[in-house]
Amino acid sequence: MTYEREPKMRDAYHEELDSISDSLVEMARLVGSAIGRATTAILDADLKLAESVIEADQKVDELQHDLEARAIALLARQQPVATDLRIVVTSLRMSADLERSGDLAQHVAKLARLRYPERAVPRDLHATILEMGQLAQRLMAKAAEVIITKDVDLALQLEQDDDAMDLLHRTLFQHLMDDRWKHGIETAVDVTLLGRYYERYADHAVAVAKRVVYLVTGEHADELQQDIPSVTGVESA
Repeated sequence: MTYEREPKMRDAYHEELDSISDSLVEMARLVGSAIGRATTAILDADLKLAESVIEADQKVDELQHDLEARAIALLARQQPVATDLRIVVTSLRMSADLERSGDLAQHVAKLARLRYPERAVPRDLHATILEMGQLAQRLMAKAAEVIITKDVDLALQLEQDDDAMDLLHRTLFQHLMDDRWKHGIETAVDVTLLGRYYERYADHAVAVAKRVVYLVTGEHADELQQDIPSVTGVESA
């Protein structure tokens, strides 16, 4: 009887591990959608859309809390070792990165709400902010794909792809420091904050991918010496 029960218990255990991974993918997709909608809200001064982004962040928080509870229960009941332990611990860390990404998308939406009915972004910076928002969404879509596929090469690409976000971030500062800046201090502060939100959002997407590298290989991404070409232009699914 004991021998019959043990395989069933292990199957249930691995189903729980898979469900944790599924929750991470759902979180990544939610926060990816959030940053895209928040970008539209900030550029179009769309109050209704901004409010929907702000309210939807609660779902991300709930998913994280549920994932944490399940992961801690697994640690307590199963006492996993080796690879399984890496999966549980790394998943907890990824969920924190994804939750923070949702908060950053919410910050963008809150800024749109704060400045409504005015637009927080000057017309001459719309293209840059739009590109940052689209890039952030693509990076998170790729992070979700990495969680699903456990593709180490794809995970390592994200750090190189993030270089494009850093370049856009510097572009914003060049506008702010230009003597021809005519939009005032308040707008300068808004743009500075927006740049930081997108830059940090991208960092969290990269962190998620790096954690998958560790999960699969047992090594940190920085320790792997691979020459992976950047594919920032690849569209997300």
